Amino acid sequence: EVQLVESGGGSVQPGGSLRLSCAASGFAFSFNLMSWVRQAPGKGLEWVSSINSIGSRPTYADSVKGRFTISRDNAKNMLYLQMNSLKPEDTALYYCILGVIGPLTKPQGGTQVTVSS
Repeated sequence: EVQLVESGGGSVQPGGSLRLSCAASGFAFSFNLMSWVRQAPGKGLEWVSSINSIGSRPTYADSVKGRFTISRDNAKNMLYLQMNSLKPEDTALYYCILGVIGPLTKPQGGTQVTVSS
């Protein structure tokens, strides 16, 4: 059974930083592309970033490019998202997912990020 457990969220002021982590189990993590997605209050699921199986070629949504960095540690089955220069519009529930976002993506769990002064 695929299990993805996010952590590292919190409340920060604008301009602050957070590092999200995702512990993966139940599948061959090192062979799979992984992504971060988020859902702001009252909005739909939004893709944030993806990284391929070997950790190269990260891709980012325009809204986070230059501020967020995705990475992974295949030896530890961990996915990370370093978030810098956070803005109020980054406030959302953040999820890691296996693969890419699609119309049937319904992630569980998540970690809350709140950016406010």
